[in-house]
Amino acid sequence: MSASVLNSPVLLDSRRLTGANLYWNSPSAIIDVQLDAADFAVIDYWRQTVIDLLAACAMAEQQTCQRIYDGGASLLVSAPIDALYAMCELNEVAWAQALHLHAQSCFRADAPDLPAEIQRLRDLFAAERRPLLLRMQQSARKHAVPFLSDDDEVSIGYGASCQLWPYASVPDVAGVDWSSVTSIPLALVTGTNGKSTKVRMVAAMMQAAGLRGGLTSTDFIRVGDQLIGEGDYSGTGGARMLLRHPEVEAAVLEVARGGLLRRGLAVDRADAALITNVAADHLGEYGINTVAELTMAKFIVHRALDQQSPLILNADDAGLVSYEAKLRRIKPGTTWWFSLNANNPPLAKHVQQGGTACWLQGDELWCNAGRGPAAFKSRQLGTITDVTASRGGLLKHNLQNALGAVLLGQALGLSDAAISKGLRDFRGDERDNPGRGNWFERGSVQIVVDFAHNEHGMHALAHTVLALGQRRVILMTGQAGDRSDEAIRELTRAALLMRPDFLLINELPGYERGRAITEPPAAIRAEALANGMVPEQLLMMPNLLQAARRALELAQDGDVLVLLAHIQRQETLQLVHEFISRP
Repeated sequence: MSASVLNSPVLLDSRRLTGANLYWNSPSAIIDVQLDAADFAVIDYWRQTVIDLLAACAMAEQQTCQRIYDGGASLLVSAPIDALYAMCELNEVAWAQALHLHAQSCFRADAPDLPAEIQRLRDLFAAERRPLLLRMQQSARKHAVPFLSDDDEVSIGYGASCQLWPYASVPDVAGVDWSSVTSIPLALVTGTNGKSTKVRMVAAMMQAAGLRGGLTSTDFIRVGDQLIGEGDYSGTGGARMLLRHPEVEAAVLEVARGGLLRRGLAVDRADAALITNVAADHLGEYGINTVAELTMAKFIVHRALDQQSPLILNADDAGLVSYEAKLRRIKPGTTWWFSLNANNPPLAKHVQQGGTACWLQGDELWCNAGRGPAAFKSRQLGTITDVTASRGGLLKHNLQNALGAVLLGQALGLSDAAISKGLRDFRGDERDNPGRGNWFERGSVQIVVDFAHNEHGMHALAHTVLALGQRRVILMTGQAGDRSDEAIRELTRAALLMRPDFLLINELPGYERGRAITEPPAAIRAEALANGMVPEQLLMMPNLLQAARRALELAQDGDVLVLLAHIQRQETLQLVHEFISRP
């Protein structure tokens, strides 16, 4: 059997992109396909078949787009929002026909019955179309007000002005009082690490400003102090739930990689967007195989910004600096920078040219903004002691989070007083930021419960632990089965920078993700041994909570316990509370 037979193109996924995405601003049907370079000709067959099918279904105005990457391709067809499901079907039919045409000389692939499929597609498009829905979307754009749509509901406006209808019962636009429909201040936050912390810092600033601010995150949705949903709400569904809430007056959305690649942006327009950093994490999904490709994906948020709305970037991340330069050559816009280093070259040049930025200078937080007669005049906002979550500057990553949050606050029109108060009020503890850099003490024993789950985050945590000086370190860690052995080895090497005296390696039942439950712990153990630890220092544990209990039992005066709780954070925090409250 030939190599072509063994490695024939395969359809991996078919889905809807409901908003602006990695490829363009158009809602689209997308298929991801496994594809070898020898089979690239199948894409030409796919494109021609799509054109023919669109013409046959009276959809000839729709466009195609493609992206080829190592091992595959993504193939898109644009569609109105009331035709996305039918367009997914059309895309799949086009792929089946393209595979048949390409395969005639390579391997067997059945040809679809095109006349029957065309009639089926015509029926699907006719059944799905909603003229009143499209008219509402067009009128919202004309009046420059927000529009949101999903399978169940359609809405215009945010917060108190939101008007909501069932998807199948959208009224005629003539009955809408457009003067009563408004937006609210809105910001987006994406990146590899620090997203949740930044959105929560900004929410604290909103509250300090007297606004009922709302946030979405990977843990919950909150309006003011009220939780309105628990779980991962960092995608489009969480954004819609928050923005339709009648009490939200300003919002900051955590925008995760998965949601961006699976559905695209939830909103058409934002007042600001921030990218924290980009590092290797979840590579190999949705055709994103490298950090450079992941950087492109994170920059999707720029599509929600006009030329005056700032894209806020971490100047300490070389990949962001490089990609921003490429972006600005093709799309003029406004960029603001933040850095832990006042002499960071991109930031220093930006400030010298009158750009808006925020930076750390010694122990002081400085920023400038081009607003009013004092345009671009630098001013001090406070010191590191005013950033409560930094623990006096010990947690450098929270200082960096604070600098980005300051610029987001400025972009949303918050006063310096509100921004400063928000930084002081946000403690970074289990109430403000559960499971992310939560510190506890019992006598001279220090305990940190953290979420570090990639190499970048682990390096930041190791830096913090080493800054505590010569102490005995007890480290608890584990990994889910969806990480490769190499990714696990990289994470382990980063964790070993803490110089642990004991390493408790826990299994994660329920997170095998197709692997034997013992494989990730075995990879961690092997890497620890290869880097100088001895078997007596390594404790293999059947689950996270037993590992946490054992770590607390091992604690002695002066120890630092690092509990990496990727799951069961509340239960882990409860064990810590029981430990510190013992007589």
